[in-house]
Amino acid sequence: MRSLSLLGAISTAAFLTAFRAAPTAEEQAVLAPVQAMFDGMSKRNATAIKAPTLPGGTMVLMRDGKPTQMTLESFADRVGKPGTTAIQERIHDPLVRVDNDLAVVWAPFDFLIDGKVDHCGTDLFNMVKVDGKWLIASVADTGRKDCPAK
Repeated sequence: MRSLSLLGAISTAAFLTAFRAAPTAEEQAVLAPVQAMFDGMSKRNATAIKAPTLPGGTMVLMRDGKPTQMTLESFADRVGKPGTTAIQERIHDPLVRVDNDLAVVWAPFDFLIDGKVDHCGTDLFNMVKVDGKWLIASVADTGRKDCPAK
């Protein structure tokens, strides 16, 4: 009986893992502006970073227990300047929750500089749907240097 319960738990876990691996169309639509922002960051293009955001949106970066707050526009202007280093932010295993015109994305991330992980943590995106289009209303993240080796 115990092995039957274990088999059931393993099957359920495998099903849930497979289900999470395939985002729904709505989840993909919620994630699209996040990826657009990351693409703009990689291109160091302030206009592209701002495009998927709600005007007046905010960002809170937690570093060593201290918050740094800014608008999404000031973040875009800061990151969108030409630089000599290549940057890339990647999320994985995003958890997306949607209720009508409000959504949240919670996802672990890695931030790379010149192809090497500089820091990692968790991103939290608050999303709103305006005129049928998902926009980033706010971002919060943690950032730490003790990233697991990949």
